[in-house]
Amino acid sequence: PSQHLYPTGTVVISLGDRLLNFIFEQIRVGGDHNLGYLLGDREAGVAALIDPSYAPERLIDRARAQKLEVTHIINTHGHHDHVNGNEQAQALTDAPIAIYAESDVPHDIGLADNDTLEIGRWTLQFSHTPGHIDDHLVIKVLQQPVLISGDLLFVGRVGKTWSDQGTRTEWQSLQRVIAEVADDVTVWPGHDYGVRPSSTIGIEKMTNPFLCCRTLDEFLALKSRWTEFIVENGILQV
Repeated sequence: PSQHLYPTGTVVISLGDRLLNFIFEQIRVGGDHNLGYLLGDREAGVAALIDPSYAPERLIDRARAQKLEVTHIINTHGHHDHVNGNEQAQALTDAPIAIYAESDVPHDIGLADNDTLEIGRWTLQFSHTPGHIDDHLVIKVLQQPVLISGDLLFVGRVGKTWSDQGTRTEWQSLQRVIAEVADDVTVWPGHDYGVRPSSTIGIEKMTNPFLCCRTLDEFLALKSRWTEFIVENGILQV
């Protein structure tokens, strides 16, 4: 990398001919260790808020500090702790709300499996990944090694399910993600439940007990005795 000092005193760091215009910030938004995200294109001057949750103003303040116009409000899924900031975020930005098309959450843009949205030069691709909840999506940034996993995949664990069928569906969604996403892609979850607030697909495949399950039966068994498992293995509880 090289640095260039302009007459104004602003330092711009470049990688070859490519300026560092990818803005991606993980922001703690309260609730149950909830995490929201600001994703933007500095050159285009636009950004999206992802799961602004309990503190949309924190994400909006960060966007304004970087002179970005918020063009989208995106939800990974419709649980209250992820969408309860939508109304305030929309009032402050006038941006449309995007979520899975069949969600009951009020929205302006309905997303289907494999749909994309453009945030400046960055293409967000959405995969329908039910199990934790029927309207769940994970978000891949096609030009960057970034996966926003919502409540499907956490660091060291996976999203809660409330029925045997939900658990089976979640297994299928997880298998899809680990088959489609490269090991070096970073994982950015909806809650800070693990030993660190982010990970990679490769690390999770090696260390996440649920992703280490070889079969659906093993996954079901681990889900049924997760409380005992974390005590037996000294796993951090939050």
